Amino acid sequence: MAEIKDRENALIMETTKGTVVIELFPDLAPGHVARMKELAREGAYDGVVFHRVIDGFMAQTGDVKFGNSSKPSFAPSRAGMGGSDKPDLKAEFSNANHGRGTCSMARSQNPNSANSQFFICFDEAAFLNRQYTVWGQVIEGMDNVDKIKRGEPVPDPDKIVSLKVAADVK
Repeated sequence: MAEIKDRENALIMETTKGTVVIELFPDLAPGHVARMKELAREGAYDGVVFHRVIDGFMAQTGDVKFGNSSKPSFAPSRAGMGGSDKPDLKAEFSNANHGRGTCSMARSQNPNSANSQFFICFDEAAFLNRQYTVWGQVIEGMDNVDKIKRGEPVPDPDKIVSLKVAADVK
């Protein structure tokens, strides 16, 4: 496993394609990092599908309302339309580049509408810079992200098996 400098600010995501380790950026996006850790510690992301995966662009997941395949509220046709029961987040835009492995929050047209959905960039997506909140970077397992099934929507989607704060993993 990758060397994790700060286990409180790293996530270990087990997917149906393998493990992905994400370094968090609390100095860049403190509110978004806090939300990611809060939802991870609640187990909210466990079972959530990758509902929008565009080759050469990004893999989107995190709809804990309609995208959780292990909950009665799971609605594949609505995955991507929901969030958590927590309030939306205020944008924390920065000069961070949306490059390969960047983890950023999904949102609607309203800049302050990020909630639980996020995406991981497959390739350079600089056109997103200063318009979406970057909160982390994949430091190991991009090869597993690359294996996630593509589609909009994704037929028989891959999912997050578990998402945990590294400090909570023994």
